[in-house]
Amino acid sequence: MKVFGREPAAWLGLVAVIVKLVAAFGLDVSADQQAAINGIAAAAMGVLVAAFVHDGLGAAIIGLAQAALALGLGYGLDWTADRQAVVMAAVTVVVAMWDRTQVTAPIPADAVKPAVRSV
Repeated sequence: MKVFGREPAAWLGLVAVIVKLVAAFGLDVSADQQAAINGIAAAAMGVLVAAFVHDGLGAAIIGLAQAALALGLGYGLDWTADRQAVVMAAVTVVVAMWDRTQVTAPIPADAVKPAVRSV
C-alpha cells in the first residue's frame, strides 16, 4: 500500500502515540478508561502494521507491549511517565534490532538511490 510509503510501522506508531497523548493530556477520563483507549489503539496499530507489511511480527509485538502496559496502568501499576517511556523505548529498540533482519521493503533499494552525476 503506497499511502504509507516505506515506513508503515512508523506512521501507525505515530498514530498510537498521538492517541495516548490526547488521552493523557487532553481528555478527562479515568485511569481505567485511558488504559482501555490506549490498549485498544496500541493493539489495533500492531494488527494494522502486521497486515500492511505482511511480515510485521515486530510491530505486533510492540503493540502487544503497549497494550499490556496500558492494561497494567489501568489496574494500578504505579509507574511514572519516564519509566513507561524507558520500558517502551527498550521494547521498541529490541524489536527494531530484530526487525531489520526480517522485514523486506515493498520498494526495492535501487528505487530510492540518488542518481550519480558525473562531473
